[in-house]
Amino acid sequence: MARKKEEENLEVPEDKLTGKELEKAAKVESLETEKPKSTSKKEEKSMEEKLKALKEKAEKLIQEKVEKPDTEALKEEVKVKKKANMLIDLEDYVKTGIYLGTRIVTPGMRKYIYRRRADGLAIFNTDLIDEKLKEGIEYLSKFNPEEIILVCKRQAGWRAAMKFGEITGIRVFTKKYPAGIMTNTNLKDFFETELTIVSDHWLDKNALKDTLDVKKKILMICGTNNFSKGADRLIIGNNKSGKSLGLIFYLLARGYLKARVKDTTNLPDMDWWIGDDEE
Repeated sequence: MARKKEEENLEVPEDKLTGKELEKAAKVESLETEKPKSTSKKEEKSMEEKLKALKEKAEKLIQEKVEKPDTEALKEEVKVKKKANMLIDLEDYVKTGIYLGTRIVTPGMRKYIYRRRADGLAIFNTDLIDEKLKEGIEYLSKFNPEEIILVCKRQAGWRAAMKFGEITGIRVFTKKYPAGIMTNTNLKDFFETELTIVSDHWLDKNALKDTLDVKKKILMICGTNNFSKGADRLIIGNNKSGKSLGLIFYLLARGYLKARVKDTTNLPDMDWWIGDDEE
């Protein structure tokens, strides 16, 4: 009964929820099993018609050769410069779905939202995604590999997380993080660390709690329904998808190796990280 009540909260706009209701709704949304949605023939036909209409509109605009005013040209120049300074092409961000959020948006994530889609999903601002990834790489690069752990309990991210650890030398926990191994010196596998990379605070709550208890640093990957409390640095983006997490781990690994002047010849290209094939 309680589970049903929490699920019902997902249909209510987050600005209408109380603090506790918002937290419950965000947690349910983040932990629920994501099932692929089937597309009917009618929906596919509708999508094809929309795509055809968009193409025709684009071709018409090109043929008209509309002369833009100087202000528009300047805006376009700025856009080109921004794209040139991005970690990867905007198209690569888009194709991995890193910009996709959820229906629930926590207060701390609202400033990173660009808009909402018709289906209610919040959309991250891709410029801010790129900016936060750059900040994350710079922050991560201040620490030695043996001082860092990455925790990723979400199954969709396991493959890329393990490769991240292999390439960088950073210790990785995927399927299970044993609570207390950073706080209880009596445990056989006790160890000390300076920085924890948390992939999703809902799933990786034990690692987050341990890190906060020992007053160490946290680099947190946050989706729209995450609370960023306790994080020293944020990386924003879709942390529910394997392709998106793969892209984030790829960019972090590549940036970390370059910043610390390490060999990148063993770093797989981006397609490996965002692919679906198993090794």
